[in-house]
Amino acid sequence: MTSALHTSSLTSLPLLARGKVRDNYAVGDDRILMVASDRISAFDVIMGEPIPGKGELLTQMTLFWFDKLGPKGLNLCPTHLTGEAPESVVTPDDLPQVQGRAMLVKRLKPIPVEAVVRGYLAGSGWKEYQQGQSVCGVPLPPGLKNASKLPEPIYTPAAKAAVGEHDENISFERTVEMIGADLAGRIRDISIAIYKAAAEIAAKKGIIIADTKFEFGLDADGTLVLMDEVLTPDSSRYWPQESYDQSYAEGSNPPSYDKQFLRDWLEQAQVGGKPWDKTAPAPRLPREVIEKTAAKYREALQRLTA
Repeated sequence: MTSALHTSSLTSLPLLARGKVRDNYAVGDDRILMVASDRISAFDVIMGEPIPGKGELLTQMTLFWFDKLGPKGLNLCPTHLTGEAPESVVTPDDLPQVQGRAMLVKRLKPIPVEAVVRGYLAGSGWKEYQQGQSVCGVPLPPGLKNASKLPEPIYTPAAKAAVGEHDENISFERTVEMIGADLAGRIRDISIAIYKAAAEIAAKKGIIIADTKFEFGLDADGTLVLMDEVLTPDSSRYWPQESYDQSYAEGSNPPSYDKQFLRDWLEQAQVGGKPWDKTAPAPRLPREVIEKTAAKYREALQRLTA
């Protein structure tokens, strides 16, 4: 097992904030160094044990998608990358915590909406559909099953919650109230365009992107910019195409290239002789769960970039 970074502790830059996975450091007043740790969360609880290599894999995958979808590729939306090397803004002592797992990005005004796009019915979307044949106010045809492919991708935004709390699914109309009709409409349209393009690229590698979430910010000129991580197994549901047909026939979610293996283990984990109640602290992860979760992330990146 390679060495892992649960929590970064850079001495050359001031810490701005820690998220579930990323530690953000201020670089002057216009840039941020985003360090992707090897932390992993499930059910909005951060696990005590890291997943070795996870932060580097997430960073490589995000950079892969920025290259494909951003100004250098399909040019669907500006990205928050500065183009500068992350290593250039830290001292030599901090380099081991930065190399391969950091991005130097523009500081933006974050938009408090998670832009969720679903191409398949799964997770909270499937639960909501069962109650009223709609997801986030978007009506869907009757007769769909768990993991059904939707006639067209749908935009189902969420209100961003604080660390440790659950994001709240909201309607598009609610986003209009929050950020205005023009910005809400642009985010919806760009998100769907990015999802469709990414799904087509992934399909050629035998991967289904069932759903994903994007985050956006505004720069000083008011330009809408794609930020944070993009289309990683932490922010998306990745399914292998070859497993999809059988799983769909059985009405179950296909095996996925993400933390579903960890979630499944946690569902049956015991704490003090009782089922874990999905609040901190989390159960201690056994070595097998750590290694299998790491393998899922590696397989996703290798398959996508092969």
